[in-house]
Amino acid sequence: MIRVEDVSVGYEGRPVLRRLSFQVHPGEFVGLLGPNGSGKTTLIHALAGLLAPQEGRIFLNGEPLAALSSRRRARTVAVVPQATDIRFPFSCLEIVLMGRYPHQRRAFSLTEADLAAALWAMRETTTEAFADRPVTDISGGERQRVIIARALAQQPAVLLLDEATSSLDVRKKVEIFELLSRLNREGLTVICALHDLNLAALYCRRLMFLKGGRLLEDGPTETVFTAATLERVYDTPMEVILHPGYGRPFALTLPLHPAAPARAASGGVP
Repeated sequence: MIRVEDVSVGYEGRPVLRRLSFQVHPGEFVGLLGPNGSGKTTLIHALAGLLAPQEGRIFLNGEPLAALSSRRRARTVAVVPQATDIRFPFSCLEIVLMGRYPHQRRAFSLTEADLAAALWAMRETTTEAFADRPVTDISGGERQRVIIARALAQQPAVLLLDEATSSLDVRKKVEIFELLSRLNREGLTVICALHDLNLAALYCRRLMFLKGGRLLEDGPTETVFTAATLERVYDTPMEVILHPGYGRPFALTLPLHPAAPARAASGGVP
């Protein structure tokens, strides 16, 4: 579905990602992991066609991504950014209906199918209670769920998420990943950049680790989610265990200075 060939991409001549090559097949659930500044957001923007590669090519369903119009790309790929600045008081339903634009034959020609898709997306993201409320009057986490609903209303084949759940509380974050997991089983291809290591290990079947603009590891979660990989990527002591209930790898962050907990426990100054 997505093929990246020797791609370098950056801003104003400054490369951020260097010589990346990989493929994403239909129905995969891929997690992009890496420290701040590693290039996760840049890669999401490149895969969405929002940022043109300085070198190399990206293909979507066998066609060069650069050759596709924005409307054609949006019929296949939807993007959920980290945050969205909306200052005009559109209702939340109006925001979600904006996701139907790529499917409209004429501007502002909403159909019953468009409304049904938007209402479905709001039910799935538990935002239907906000339908008539101005998007400027809800919390940041609630607004982010509305933006996720807008992307789902697009009915894409590929969903790209850039730390899209970082502003959500624990319950809502898990609910969104449960939804993504179910939609993925139904055929949706998901690529998400995130910082929550254990959330990635629990739901993503494939992990790609970026650092310094390069792809350090790429493979099945059970294979690449190891203490050695995490320490190499994050420069932090880590331990990985197998969760006894779910059989999935689980990461524990260890102190940078191992003696510190012992001093604290004895009453000393850590």
